[in-house]
Amino acid sequence: MNAVVTDTRRTPGVTVQPVPIGAVWIGDGFWRGWLDRLYDVTLPAQHAQCEATGRLDNIRRVSGRVDAPFRGRYYDESDVYKWLEAASWALAGREDRRLRAQVDALVDDIAAAQQPDGYLHTYFALERADQRYTDLINKHELYCAGHLIQAGIAHHRATGAETLLHVAVRLADHIRAEFGPDARETADGHPEIELALVELARETGQRVYAEQARFFLEQRGRQPPRLGGYRYLQDHEPAAEQQEIAGHAVRAVYLACGLADAGLELEDGAMWEAAERLWRSAYETKVYVTGGLGAHWAGESFGDAFDLPNRNSYAESCAAVAGVMWNWRLLAGTGEARYADWMETTLYNGMLAGLSLDGQHYFYPNPLSASAGHARVEWFECACCPPNLARLLASLPGYLYGVSERALWVHQFMAGRVDADVPGAGRLSLEVDTDYPWAGEIRLAVRHAPEDPVELRLRVPGWCDAASVEAVPANSSPAPSPLEGEGWGEGVPRHARDLPAGAYTALHRVWSPGDQITLRLPMPPRRLVSDPRVTANVGRVALARGPLVYCVESHDRPGLEQDAFALPDDAAVASGPVDERLPGMTLLDTTAVPLPGTPERGALYQSVSGDGRAHGAATDRVAIRAIPYFAWANRGPSTMDVWLRRWEAASG
Repeated sequence: MNAVVTDTRRTPGVTVQPVPIGAVWIGDGFWRGWLDRLYDVTLPAQHAQCEATGRLDNIRRVSGRVDAPFRGRYYDESDVYKWLEAASWALAGREDRRLRAQVDALVDDIAAAQQPDGYLHTYFALERADQRYTDLINKHELYCAGHLIQAGIAHHRATGAETLLHVAVRLADHIRAEFGPDARETADGHPEIELALVELARETGQRVYAEQARFFLEQRGRQPPRLGGYRYLQDHEPAAEQQEIAGHAVRAVYLACGLADAGLELEDGAMWEAAERLWRSAYETKVYVTGGLGAHWAGESFGDAFDLPNRNSYAESCAAVAGVMWNWRLLAGTGEARYADWMETTLYNGMLAGLSLDGQHYFYPNPLSASAGHARVEWFECACCPPNLARLLASLPGYLYGVSERALWVHQFMAGRVDADVPGAGRLSLEVDTDYPWAGEIRLAVRHAPEDPVELRLRVPGWCDAASVEAVPANSSPAPSPLEGEGWGEGVPRHARDLPAGAYTALHRVWSPGDQITLRLPMPPRRLVSDPRVTANVGRVALARGPLVYCVESHDRPGLEQDAFALPDDAAVASGPVDERLPGMTLLDTTAVPLPGTPERGALYQSVSGDGRAHGAATDRVAIRAIPYFAWANRGPSTMDVWLRRWEAASG
């Protein structure tokens, strides 16, 4: 089936087009385990939660199939639609009879609940029918509609069935009749309908849905205000004129995704430029090192530029998912590697931390410093994050590769295979063997190739300073000491070193089955420091290796109070032995300098020596271990820190 997540293949001006989920198989390796748990644990458990909490009965009661009162919050059905989208993408990747049966039953229930005029919202459909669209700031009717439309599109692309797509079209037509220059002139308090309508235009070929999305986007920043003029709701300025990412983080990023979608599909330069401008605001001044977005618990919102607290950071899991979606759209429009870099950072860190290793416990906020009381739970009263994480994981194969005229792009590195239809050339099939992110060698073998030349574009991540690529033709052996620049075809060096970081490197030739390409991305442990304007991280350092950000839990610094130690600049950092509770993971071992502990001394403030040090010396060191940030809080209660106090060599 034609299961692409964001179908820009016929969109004007797009640089990189998507490769369908069904054309990609993620093989044994890091992500295979997460996807297997998605099928076996995560999706079944989420469906059971939707059943147990009344979310499914809320749909059935509208059609008369269940006689029960409404349960939960007015936007709870959005969780069902996100689960349905996730399940649909999952079916595009692998047939699962149990999952298919659950999807079919749910689609039937939703279709039966749709009102004669196309309206569908379980909170307002019956006893509150006279209150439709009376509180778009808070009640999320259009937000829920957007997720239903996206589920309908995913279901159609994954299965070929049209029932849910017809529901989505009828709902979209109802919305078009209710909102517009000759009807209600307003916007949605929580953006989402905009993305859905643009994608529906792509799915149906009907431009009117994209124009309706533009109508909603253009309602922001009007006078009189449509949403109170609130910055929190991105209503303080016209959407296409906004300079700074602000307000509720998930709403702001969904709005930016809508601007990018409308900008591409409608060739609206102002909206596209706004999406890029807001990206610079977010990813140059307001993003966490993990890819997390949204600094403040109060309002789940962005703060000012460089305002990135660690202990009180919010970094909602939904915002990480939205960040991947946003970067994907900008990558499609530009082909710039920086967007794929941030997708990678977010996937391995800010997003993945939201889901436990057992596949059924979740974080809502993802702080970068936490007490032992911060733990994942099975579900939330406001359960937006669990199915959002599921739909990103289920659609993951669709984010790995791209194509353009006579070119195949490798955005992310995962073991498996891809069978891509390259425009202007034909089918190019690759097998990928790698232990990424634990090891930086990516081996690609050509299994089928067209007769015409194809450019293979490999991303060199921005974190990698000494990347190299080696290409070996079929039925050949590598030379014992291949020379840099030694070639076997135009544009294909036998061995090229020191490739530019943060860019795509291109290999261009007529490929043959059996050709092999090896991309080597050295990944020694490295230290990270912040822009000094991030005051929370002044005098602190973080550890990273490859695409992974690391943290230190209390399990791995015995006898040291949280934040009562410092990492010397000259302390060696090396890969440590495996922890059986974190199987298969590369951990980092180093040493730290204990700092004076105020609880024992009973003094909140104390004198220091002339060189600025209180107690201890750089030689008084203790062993500590760092683990990947995504894996924290999986070994029982623990405190955690990403940013560690730094013992600078000059003062040590």
